[in-house]
Amino acid sequence: MASSMRSLFSDHGRYVESFRRFLNHSTEHQCMLEFMDKKLPGIIARIGDTKSEIKILSIGGGAGEIDLQILSKVQAQYPGVCINNEVVEPSAEQIAKYKELVAKTSNLKNIKFAWHKETSSEYQSRILEKKELQKWDFIHMIQMLYYVKDVPATLKFFHSLLGTSAKMLIILVSGSSGWAKLWEKYGSRLPRDDLCLYITSSHLTQMLENLGLKYKCYDLLSTMDISDCFIDGNENGDLLWDFLTETCNFNATAPPDLKAEIAKDLQEPEFSAKKEGKVLFNNSLSFIVIEA
Repeated sequence: MASSMRSLFSDHGRYVESFRRFLNHSTEHQCMLEFMDKKLPGIIARIGDTKSEIKILSIGGGAGEIDLQILSKVQAQYPGVCINNEVVEPSAEQIAKYKELVAKTSNLKNIKFAWHKETSSEYQSRILEKKELQKWDFIHMIQMLYYVKDVPATLKFFHSLLGTSAKMLIILVSGSSGWAKLWEKYGSRLPRDDLCLYITSSHLTQMLENLGLKYKCYDLLSTMDISDCFIDGNENGDLLWDFLTETCNFNATAPPDLKAEIAKDLQEPEFSAKKEGKVLFNNSLSFIVIEA
């Protein structure tokens, strides 16, 4: 690995911008919204039975767009019931965006919000220290397990916080996605950062089996248009390359042979589909529902 290659997480501004380009060029959020519309109502059908308040814990809630979709489904299922929604999110920037979104969204009158600026492990340490193991009706972790040091311990801890009839929802990339193949083949040749793990639903379901937890896994197809990655000097393509490889300025710093190999693979059917002149990377997601 060339010494000039460094993790994308070493440059916060560039990471944020490359993530924004990823969202703009992928069907990630549409895929999540489809799941919320079609599957979530059935999943949450019993979580609030006979309860005067429904407690929801969002781990890594980000800017809140998906959280508010989840809350709207819970409201529809339990009209008029109070909802206590607590958010654990380490980024002050994301919490500020979440609060802005709440401020301009109507129909949230029966929802109480609380934000905790901390990582999931910091939250875990705080709760265990206080010995106040509050039970939750619904816990969700959306695209955040990549940033956890000890995933099995994290799963075990949050599962222990589930109340009667409660559910936990985890969303992360599918084991059949292009990401899984990219990480498996090239992970050792790309700069690693302690912040991020290469974990897919295949790893996660194995962990759940080992822990003896009951779960269901739903896979939904999502794609990312990476066509610009194959146009020299294209700024958008450069940022998408960074996001794909988790490398800051990948195009400028990667050894030519590594770049050529990945560029060739990204156009192969196991990584991407070609449609109407576009190269659509397989960004498929897994939605894993764990029972109390």
